[in-house]
Amino acid sequence: MNLPTLLGIWIAATLTVAIFSFLYRDNPLYKFAEHLYVGVSAAYWVIFAAKFTMQDMLVDEFARNWSSYVNQGSMSGFWEAWILVIPTALGFLMLTRWFGPKVGWLSRWPIAFTIGLGAGLGITGSIQGILLPQVQATILPLWTPNLWVIVANILLFVGVISSIIYFYFSRPHKGLLGGVSRVGITFIMVSFGAAFGYTVMSRVSLLIGRLYFLVYDWIVGTVDFFKTLL
Repeated sequence: MNLPTLLGIWIAATLTVAIFSFLYRDNPLYKFAEHLYVGVSAAYWVIFAAKFTMQDMLVDEFARNWSSYVNQGSMSGFWEAWILVIPTALGFLMLTRWFGPKVGWLSRWPIAFTIGLGAGLGITGSIQGILLPQVQATILPLWTPNLWVIVANILLFVGVISSIIYFYFSRPHKGLLGGVSRVGITFIMVSFGAAFGYTVMSRVSLLIGRLYFLVYDWIVGTVDFFKTLL
């Protein structure tokens, strides 16, 4: 381990301990680490957007298509270059909210375009990526040579149907409908519990990794570094 690496480890370890200090109480050291994290994250995404969105997808793409039109006479390159003016104009219109209500209303156009496009892509993606695969995964045989597969398929079938019926609010949940909906809420609660347990396990895994870093990379690594100097 060299000195720059050790210095980076000490900075990371100090900020980690500063974040952990919130477990005791709110303090200036925690606030400094929190604000530093937010500021670095914001700066990173600004640079990321400038490089991979504005430069790669706008400036470089325009230059490539325009060069294709000038050098090869390709009309497709001409139109593909100038079509980029539309998203650029929408991006600048979104910034008009900074200049007050007199021109700020122009930002409604790009916002409406973005929300409509996002909703359309989201609905299509949800149907193709979630709904249809889930329906396909639910259509399983209820009779197979393996007993445990039969039990699993029946539980899956009952869980899906009862959970869907639970969200059927056009009729009061009484009688048979009420009984099936209570079975559905049981499956839903089990699903929520499993999701919560998975979240807790993932957070504990992150905590273990950070504690491992503090003990072995920071403390043990620092001791080993100074041993090499003696």
